Amino acid sequence: MSWRVSVDDITQLAATLGQRLLETQAQVSTAESCTGGGIAEAITRIPGSSTWFEAGYVTYSNRQKTQQLDVPEQLFSRVGAVSREVVEAMARGAQANSTARFSVAVSGVAGPDGGSAEKPVGTVWICWGAAEQLIAERFQFAGDRDAVRRQTVKAALEGLIRFTRGEIPNQG
Repeated sequence: MSWRVSVDDITQLAATLGQRLLETQAQVSTAESCTGGGIAEAITRIPGSSTWFEAGYVTYSNRQKTQQLDVPEQLFSRVGAVSREVVEAMARGAQANSTARFSVAVSGVAGPDGGSAEKPVGTVWICWGAAEQLIAERFQFAGDRDAVRRQTVKAALEGLIRFTRGEIPNQG
């Protein structure tokens, strides 16, 4: 099935990202919620990643998104944690609190519960950032909790690779 993502797939993407960041002498920071640090773990699986990985923020609670990443508290009651506005604020916070040129932020509903009619299980927002530029995209992933998390890590890494090449991921 298309929603199955292997650890090897993710490792290869992380290695490709690392090579790209080495070529451009840039670093990346991550701001993660539903993946629980999975993007940072994939990145640091690659030998030498300390050269191009600056920091990883795992902010599972809204309180920590505010404390660690400066996400405005009022956003949660206005648009919810799983939203474009929150992942954009998370990406900005990861950049502001590190020296990394690039950032990626994710927030979603991995399941098996927690979904709603508006944001069903599998709904994930990802934002990629560099300097003042932010690109956010909403995804609807299939499968169980592990599958949703792996698909999120894969999409985050793929988007970072495109972003570091100057290709703009789809926005929407």
